[in-house]
Amino acid sequence: MSKSKLGVSLFILSEANFFALLIVAYIFFHAYPGEGPTAATALNVGRTTIFSILLFASSGTAMLAARGYRAGNRSALLRWLVVTIALGAVFLIGQAREYVGLYESGVVLNRNLFATTFFTLTGFHGLHVFIGLCALTIVAGLTAAGNMGAAGPQGEAFESVELYWHFVDAVWVVVFSVVYLWTLF
Repeated sequence: MSKSKLGVSLFILSEANFFALLIVAYIFFHAYPGEGPTAATALNVGRTTIFSILLFASSGTAMLAARGYRAGNRSALLRWLVVTIALGAVFLIGQAREYVGLYESGVVLNRNLFATTFFTLTGFHGLHVFIGLCALTIVAGLTAAGNMGAAGPQGEAFESVELYWHFVDAVWVVVFSVVYLWTLF
């Protein structure tokens, strides 16, 4: 394993632990809703499901980009990178719209334990999506400029960014299940 992939893998491991702690805190405090909004009363599961499907699809398009990369097909790599970036950006826009709607209905960070844990957990994930989009955009720029080759540090960089993006998607599977789908039961 290259030093780049090892470094990203260790970073992902540390972030996975942090997300696990945030999820445990959310679950723990879910049992003590207190006064004010709860996930069941404040969140729109249907709308978030649509944006979540787009984020989940971005893992598939990232895999197609990787296939193009491994085949040396720069146009396929660039095309699927752009689609991946677009899907991730639409997800972030959906999250921002959700935050605005919650704010307008009085659900703010310090409203109660639900709001605090919700915004902390989903906001931290949103930050990771944003970082991943920045990294994917850099890779797309290098690809468009003809500087993304299989050999050398660019290849390791692409594989590291792809690994990070799949991590971001995998975390959302858990967050979405715990925060949104749990409200349906």
